[in-house]
Amino acid sequence: MAEEDRKEPSAGREMVIGRWPEPEQVVRNWQEGVDLYSGIYQHFMEYVPSVRCSGSDAKVPEEEQAYHILFQTLEWFLFGESPEVGFAKLEQNNTTSQLCGRVFKGGETTYSCRDCALDPTCVLCMDCFQNSVHRNHRYKMNSSNGGGFCDCGDVEAWKTGPTCIKHEHGASEDTKNPASQLPVGVAERAQELFAVLFMYVVDMLIWAEDKELPPGLQPREKTDSYFCVMFNDEQHSFDHVIYSLQRSLGCSQKEAQNYTILIDREGRRAVKDGTMLLCQETKLEIFNITNSVFQSPLRVEILHSNVVFHQAFALRILSWFNQVIGYSGARKIFHELIVCSLLMETEYKRLFAVEFITHYKQLQLEFVEDDHDRNISVTAQSVQIFTVPTLARHLIEEHSALRIIIEAIIELFSEHMDNGKLHFQSYSQEKLLRKQMVLYDLKYVLISKPPVWTDRQREHFFEGFKTFLRLLKSMQNMEPVSRQIGQHLEIEPEWEPAFTIQMLLKCILSMVQEWCASDEQVLLRAYKECHRVLSQCNNECSQRNARKQYNTLTMCGHSISLKRYLVSRESVSIHLPLSRLLAGLHVHLSKSGAINKLEEFVPSSEFHVEKLMDHPLRCLVLMAQVSADMWRRNGFSLVNQVYYYRNVKWREEMFDKDIIMLQIAASIMDSNRFLIFILSRYELFEVFSKPPVARNKDVIQQTNVLIEELLHLIIMVVGERYVPGVGQVMKDDVTLREVIHLLCIEPMPHSELAKLLPENENNETGLENVIHQVATFKKPGLSGHGVYELKPECLKHFNLFFYHYYKSQQTKAEEEQKKKKKQANSDEALPPPAVSQFFPTFAMVVNILNCDVFMLILRTVLQRAADSIGQLCSEAMVQKTLHLICMALQEEQRQLEGVIAEEDVTFEVYLKATRMGSSAVNAESILSLLEKLKHVHQLDAQKDMIIYTLQMFDVVKKLREKSSPGSADFEIQRANECVQDKDKAERKRKADAAKLYRQKIMAQMSAMQKNFIESNKHLYEKVTEAQKQEAIITEDDSIPLAADSGVALGPMQGATAAEKILLTCILCQEEQEVKTEEMAMVLAACVQRSTALTKKRSRIITNIGDNCDPIIMHPDLGCGTHVGSCGHVMHATCWQKYFEAVQNSTRNRIHVELSFDLENGEFLCPLCKALCNTVIPVIPLQAHSLDSKDTETIADMLTLPRWLENVLARINGLIASGTKEEENSLVQVNPVLWKNPVEFRSILSFGVQSPVMYSKSIVEMLLLFATAVYRVGLKVDPNEADPRVSLMAWSACAFTIQSTENVLHDEDKVLFGSLPDRQGVSLKAVLQFAASQRVVTSAKVIQKHLIRLLSVFVPHLDVEDNWSFLDIDFFHLMVSLVLAFPSLYWEETVELQPSDISCAFNNLYLFHLVTMAHIVQILFTSTTDCPMEQDEEENEESRSAAELYETLQEYTSRSLESKPYGWYLWNCVKCGITPFLRCSALFFNFLLGVPPPADLSKGSSEGQFEALCYYLALPTNLFQLFHDYKDTVTPLLQRWCSDSSVQSFLKGQRTSVCYPRERNQLIDLPEDYSSLLNQGCQHSCPRSSDDEPKNFALCMFCGAMLCSQSQCCREEVNGEEFGACAAHAINCGSGLGLFLRIRDCQVLLLAGKNRGCFIPAPYLDDYGETDQLLRRGNPLHLCTERYKKLQQLWHQHRILEEITRNQDANQIIFDWQQF
Repeated sequence: MAEEDRKEPSAGREMVIGRWPEPEQVVRNWQEGVDLYSGIYQHFMEYVPSVRCSGSDAKVPEEEQAYHILFQTLEWFLFGESPEVGFAKLEQNNTTSQLCGRVFKGGETTYSCRDCALDPTCVLCMDCFQNSVHRNHRYKMNSSNGGGFCDCGDVEAWKTGPTCIKHEHGASEDTKNPASQLPVGVAERAQELFAVLFMYVVDMLIWAEDKELPPGLQPREKTDSYFCVMFNDEQHSFDHVIYSLQRSLGCSQKEAQNYTILIDREGRRAVKDGTMLLCQETKLEIFNITNSVFQSPLRVEILHSNVVFHQAFALRILSWFNQVIGYSGARKIFHELIVCSLLMETEYKRLFAVEFITHYKQLQLEFVEDDHDRNISVTAQSVQIFTVPTLARHLIEEHSALRIIIEAIIELFSEHMDNGKLHFQSYSQEKLLRKQMVLYDLKYVLISKPPVWTDRQREHFFEGFKTFLRLLKSMQNMEPVSRQIGQHLEIEPEWEPAFTIQMLLKCILSMVQEWCASDEQVLLRAYKECHRVLSQCNNECSQRNARKQYNTLTMCGHSISLKRYLVSRESVSIHLPLSRLLAGLHVHLSKSGAINKLEEFVPSSEFHVEKLMDHPLRCLVLMAQVSADMWRRNGFSLVNQVYYYRNVKWREEMFDKDIIMLQIAASIMDSNRFLIFILSRYELFEVFSKPPVARNKDVIQQTNVLIEELLHLIIMVVGERYVPGVGQVMKDDVTLREVIHLLCIEPMPHSELAKLLPENENNETGLENVIHQVATFKKPGLSGHGVYELKPECLKHFNLFFYHYYKSQQTKAEEEQKKKKKQANSDEALPPPAVSQFFPTFAMVVNILNCDVFMLILRTVLQRAADSIGQLCSEAMVQKTLHLICMALQEEQRQLEGVIAEEDVTFEVYLKATRMGSSAVNAESILSLLEKLKHVHQLDAQKDMIIYTLQMFDVVKKLREKSSPGSADFEIQRANECVQDKDKAERKRKADAAKLYRQKIMAQMSAMQKNFIESNKHLYEKVTEAQKQEAIITEDDSIPLAADSGVALGPMQGATAAEKILLTCILCQEEQEVKTEEMAMVLAACVQRSTALTKKRSRIITNIGDNCDPIIMHPDLGCGTHVGSCGHVMHATCWQKYFEAVQNSTRNRIHVELSFDLENGEFLCPLCKALCNTVIPVIPLQAHSLDSKDTETIADMLTLPRWLENVLARINGLIASGTKEEENSLVQVNPVLWKNPVEFRSILSFGVQSPVMYSKSIVEMLLLFATAVYRVGLKVDPNEADPRVSLMAWSACAFTIQSTENVLHDEDKVLFGSLPDRQGVSLKAVLQFAASQRVVTSAKVIQKHLIRLLSVFVPHLDVEDNWSFLDIDFFHLMVSLVLAFPSLYWEETVELQPSDISCAFNNLYLFHLVTMAHIVQILFTSTTDCPMEQDEEENEESRSAAELYETLQEYTSRSLESKPYGWYLWNCVKCGITPFLRCSALFFNFLLGVPPPADLSKGSSEGQFEALCYYLALPTNLFQLFHDYKDTVTPLLQRWCSDSSVQSFLKGQRTSVCYPRERNQLIDLPEDYSSLLNQGCQHSCPRSSDDEPKNFALCMFCGAMLCSQSQCCREEVNGEEFGACAAHAINCGSGLGLFLRIRDCQVLLLAGKNRGCFIPAPYLDDYGETDQLLRRGNPLHLCTERYKKLQQLWHQHRILEEITRNQDANQIIFDWQQF
């Protein structure tokens, strides 16, 4: 109800409630009265309008009054005493039921056991499945549509394990009478009370009057109180309804959303209450807003408040019945009530089923006209009734259920009838879908065949079967098509509805045949009736063509009389269900042996086989003519029908049955007459009976294709015997052959194989039963899926003309098999495989291969091929002819090998093929024609097959000549071996010759390559890498270098050469050497914010915006700025032109969704299409070398104290030279420093040099990249003058290095030598960029930053910043200090920078200071878990650690914890500082280019720490630094220890980061996906009060469970509304999100508001495949390799790149902000 518009109850209202009678008194009046019905109605009339029952989830006071007064009164009557006492007695007598009966909500996960379930509709809920034996079986997971219930405890639903652990001790519904457990009198009173209440409920819920109430409920006085009620429909979108409600009601968006959700969930909702006039105004306003030309207005009705109150209370009564509190819609509550009451007891279930089937037709007719979902319709209960075997058979036997259901189908489809045939040319899609639901009911009722037939069962089934034939008769020859000649079809006819019905009927037809086959009497009667109805249909067709005359066709002395019919000229239909049903029944007769009794039911005189085969043959001819492009003017409608006719979902009851019908005819008819009939229908009779005549090219081409299709048809009719009842095979043999031929095409995954195999009524393919016999499984890698590969020994079963191959599949399989034969050095012939024997019923089919007409066809094709008569023959025709000859010779060989005397052999293929033809004077024999074909060069591809066929002739000849089978076998084997040896020798000779030729060529190429290298040696001396896009060459400088020391800092710093870089622009392909004075070369790059290194996910990100000061990074690395690059290089000018071109090309494409945002400077790399938003200039590394003599001299003079004095003097001098305002605003210098000042420029005396000068182009690119880092890192508008630009550059540099080190550690790679080239190049470019900030930012700004940074160490600087050393990430600090320090050397008149020697000492002392500070930080924060006992011996390091720790305790006034063991302190420091040292090594290596020690490039961890210390000029005993610099460090330690933040930490008042930082990992996922589903099912959204299942998404960063795409968890961020996942990603991932959508089994990647994509979850089934949306439902298990790859995607900052590539490839548009 519209609660915000309600008025407070008046005093009068309260008085009315206060005067309500006591429940006991009301019940006494009812009992004393004459009519309980009148008493209850009178009570409801008086008191229900006084209680405004809204039915909402929130319990308002009025509803509580209703429960305690109205419902309590009902309960008093029911129990005859206090409800509390009555319920307690019920609870005492209550026993746990064996049946679960949990009602499924839409989207809830269900489980079906493939091993034990009687059919796929038998399912378990999550709890029962987890506690059942089926958990360890082959199960399937599915998403419920809602409405069904758990079958746990139903013994008829399961073969084994019917109950779970929770329900196995429950009482069976048959063991006790539930009514007998009730207290005395309750059953009688319940029957009386419930009858009245149900009548009230029905009266109110079907009440159609808006202003009045039913008799007995009319109030004494009618008030002017109404409600404006809005109803749900399927036309208007959520957003449209929300917008309309906002405008019409003047409510907020949130209120409008709540209304819309309730309207959608409940079907209707009151949106306004008031007087009639007010409600009419609201209704008119909504009508005007929602009415348009394209859409009808929203349905709004005005109901009197009393009507609304009574209807709401009626729903509450239903909820009371169901003991479920909460409004869920009338139909839904009715549905749950039925499930939880009637369907839980066997007898009541039977009674309900009888009533259901009695009113079945009316229910279905009303459902079709309704607009509510099926899952809340009573018709959905059919699955609960018809799938119970005993109940279904009872309904069929006693209540004619089969006939009733089929009659309902016929009546539902009656409006689509045209002249007795179904015709779907104008229909409502929604209504047709509802009608098709009835076909599922027919399938359900046929699931279980009767184990034993009774006469009554036979009669009622046969009654239903005849009704079923009526339905099939209306489909026989429906929607025929006629060939378009001359003009293309203007309007293509509808074809999908007919095929959809055929697909739904596929399983039904199969099940009907199985029912018939289970009883011989039923089978024969059904066959007779089906034959009668089919003959009736054929006679009706014959009567329409009565004017046509019979033509007698004669060929090879054999004749047949046929009515002239041309598929190309007359109408033909693909839909022949009656013909195909008869074919299926005929096969069952053959299989069961009942075929011998067929004469009694269908006399041979009435069995007109030509008429029976005619329509299926016409359909096959249509397929052939479509292949010949004779029907191309009929459009795609026919093309689609032809495709689906042979598709796996339809072919079993369409194409396959048509072939079987032809086999039936071939087994009965004379073979020659059969072939003449086929030639006539293919319109090829004259082609083979007359000499060829001149025709145009199109006609010749069509004729050739028709002949090919004819030959293929003969191959199929004779060779396709893998149908139980046609051939002597079992069901598994059929599946085995299908799998073999599918794997002959290519290796396939399990899902693809299952998709290409037909399913039975239980949705099973039988694949698991046979796959391991014929294939081996190849496990998947990190991507892709596992595949099955065919075993080599199964290749012998390959049939090139397998009848289920499409042409594309056949071509691919042929190429694959020839390729394998070639690799095996074998001939490329693909002969027909050995086939199984026909059933005796079909034994005469093989006579086709021995008849005269067949020989004429073969001879004609070969003759035209041998004579090379123009275009009258094709290679495919010859290929199929050879295949047929081999099939015929195989049959003859089988007969010859199976009999003793030659005169007993009836097959004379060899004799007929070797005799001269009689059709022409000089006709040649087939054998001689084959000999000629060997020399026709156009048939070289078939030469091996021709040779194989001739060999077959030799084999048969020898068999005919030999009287002894043993000697014949020996001769055959010897002949074959001779031929094979000869062929192998020839192939070996050719292979050896080719090998020698290749070796000769390779030798020549190697010699040429060596000569080239010798003559161009200078080009190869210094090449470090050569790729398609770049080649970086390092050359020695002109000055000889000292030996490499392997030290990066201090006086022992190793020398580096100037870097010479040759790069090729990917746009213009021009090569250029990168120089600082030349045009800039740039790398495509992407800058993004990242939280990949932090563990504190709940912290709100604050380092953004105009007020952010990014000078210090917090040690938790909450959110940093990462720079990545794809490594592709361009000229700066080329890139600018490219970017401008992209802007111009997309400016006018307004409606095109791009995967990048041009407004934010984004573009795709021109080469790899990676997302980029800036470019990094490539700057070559400058040479560095130290003179050993100067270095020794300076080392003696420039100690750390002296260095600090020089730095302080320089800083103070710079301050003094500036303005007073800047001086005062920046720093207050301690006067003590000026008493004995050191010379201002003393720092310059240790060496200066001129800075490197950059070209204008490089400066522009440096500024561009710096601005991009600043803009993205702080999420602000670009501002080149902002002093934070340089700070963000240094911060991005440090964070990128930390990310790189994290990736290397996570992947267990060595520190140096394992980075990909693109990452190394980009990291070097970032370092050189960060070191070049003097060209981007003014010297004074950088000096100010440096002074603030140095305040951490210099005790005499009194600046505004007051950082605690616990809150500083010292690697970020070190990077900023090193890169900012050269600014001290700048002067106003001249640009200077420190010399190489000065840099070496500056870097050394800065690094040592930072290292010592970090050691103290580790000792304070990471030494709290000291063991109780000493595990290691004390050494120098441990003693030094203990000594330093003792000092820290002293400086903290013993606030620091008691002294731990020294070895433990040393281990903590060593472990905690290693990541810092690794990052520092990377930093100085890419900054200075000094090669690292070899140990840092080895995979072993041994010696890594020592190598790091050596490279960074540190003592291996790090505490030695405190001893060496004791005088300098002591005041620093005292200052740090006295800091208030440190004191607070020691007192436990605040926390701090522990070292080493815990490496970030994605959350732990359960190994079994069902556990994850269980977790999702048990989770309830705290913001939602309804019980509808949500699509929960699990944040893989932090483990938060969120409601994806749900209204309940939407959040408003900066004035915009976000879905739960998008809002969560803002803080958890700084806009990036990685979520596992549990119900859909897919990973959602999010990046900001407009980017996202779906990728498969890291769960695989047993076949190595993912299962997005759980379509297959196989058990899924976590793939650790794929999960690790997903983690690498996060750590390597490639989520944004993955999203962009996915969006660019798929072009799928979603509103990602709403997820």
